[in-house]
Amino acid sequence: MAGVELLSPPLGLLNDLNRPGDVAGIAEWLREHAPAADAALVTLETLALGGMIPARRVSDPLEAALGRLEALREVKRDNPRLRLLAHGVIVRVAHDNDPLEEKPYYGEWGAALRRVSEWTDRVERGADPGGLEEARKAVPAEVLGDWLSTRERNHALHQAAIGLLQEGVLEHLCLTLDDTTPYGLAARDRRRLEARLDALSLWNRADVYPGADEVAAVLLARALVNGSGRKPRVWVRYPSALAPHSVMLYEDRVLGELVKAHLRAAGCVAASSPESADLILAVNAPAHRQAHRQPDLEAVDTANRHLPEFVERVAEDLGAGRRVAVADVAYANGAEERFTRLLLQAVDVTRLAGYAAWNTAGNTLGSAIACGVCALHGGDPVALAEATLSRLTDDWLYQGRVRGEVREALANPSPFDLGELKPRAEALVEARMAPLVEELWARHFASRLPGMRLERGPASLAWPRLFTGVFPLRLIRENGGMRHEDSSAPKHEDPSPLKHEGSGS
Repeated sequence: MAGVELLSPPLGLLNDLNRPGDVAGIAEWLREHAPAADAALVTLETLALGGMIPARRVSDPLEAALGRLEALREVKRDNPRLRLLAHGVIVRVAHDNDPLEEKPYYGEWGAALRRVSEWTDRVERGADPGGLEEARKAVPAEVLGDWLSTRERNHALHQAAIGLLQEGVLEHLCLTLDDTTPYGLAARDRRRLEARLDALSLWNRADVYPGADEVAAVLLARALVNGSGRKPRVWVRYPSALAPHSVMLYEDRVLGELVKAHLRAAGCVAASSPESADLILAVNAPAHRQAHRQPDLEAVDTANRHLPEFVERVAEDLGAGRRVAVADVAYANGAEERFTRLLLQAVDVTRLAGYAAWNTAGNTLGSAIACGVCALHGGDPVALAEATLSRLTDDWLYQGRVRGEVREALANPSPFDLGELKPRAEALVEARMAPLVEELWARHFASRLPGMRLERGPASLAWPRLFTGVFPLRLIRENGGMRHEDSSAPKHEDPSPLKHEGSGS
């Protein structure tokens, strides 16, 4: 999409849910490919602890984790022209009692640990310490000690990464908060990291904000922007004047501040008008508060929100030749049905520069913005259409619709582990998704992409849980099919600085 060749470690080296990846193999892979690469996008937890989820669970000592981080210093020393951009994830305090993604004891003690987390932060902000004392008494000492020491180890890893940023080993560093809240240990860790960046005057090369799974894509966007020397100007649209003040689930700040943080991380700045913007970010947002179940007529779809007018503005932007990326954060974990149908009726979605509507608001915003930035540096209409089709398939058809149907058909199984139900679940997902994907392609993509055909693989579940649907699809050019140069979309004036090779770990 952005004219960049991306290389990733073989799947066999990476983690599988909570099974750690091969940290030695990953470091060796990075050393092997670094000489031919322009840039490397590195996840600190993958390199040092075997993956983001394993990093919450493994008992590896801090000394071992810091030793593995030395690979970055070695690679930079041996390849001084290599640009290293990294991100780390501040350990979340999970909202659910998940014993697979968290420590095994979290299934039993999750609620009590969340109270310790909240009260620790509240006391640091001046609350009476009595609440914290009671919360700590409710958790076995060995459980609390292990849980807190794991957090401290990972925090020390992030502090060491700030040291690498100060040394010039890293070009940019993003430290992000996963599934966060206004109060808790993650908020305390954020303040500690921000204080270090303040003291070292490193904010021009660092970001600390809510996000997780999408940050590798954001770092790719940042690498493109840094290499071009020009920050994309972005105009943000909302369906309500109240939307920037709306409260997001799983985040520690209101939507408007979240958008600002994600734009900054990707290297973007605010445009003064739609006409002067390189990219329009259309954020479908609630009027008051993000919700889980739709329709929510109290917090999301109220009289203070005008979806038809919002969609008309998006259509006008596309009609004027502007690049538009859509981020749908009205509901968590899936696209809004009403908005998506209005959007499909009003615009040619194959022309969008980005689309996302998945998981948290931060995941969605980062994905849509990163895709939009990549579109400014590439512009292959087929690659953009394929990305939009893929996201609509997962975020709208599956997460917004089919996942709930399959859950009901399976009589509401465990959200954490399907166990022996996984094969049946995959069969149900495929049976429901296959006709829906074909219909989406036929009605909204096929006629707008002459000479292209859809190649679709069977649906599956990456992990033994319904949340992790996998929907392989590709758009294949047949004889005479669309080419990059056939695009009528405006081209960005700056060429991609990563034309040949990039690497990620």
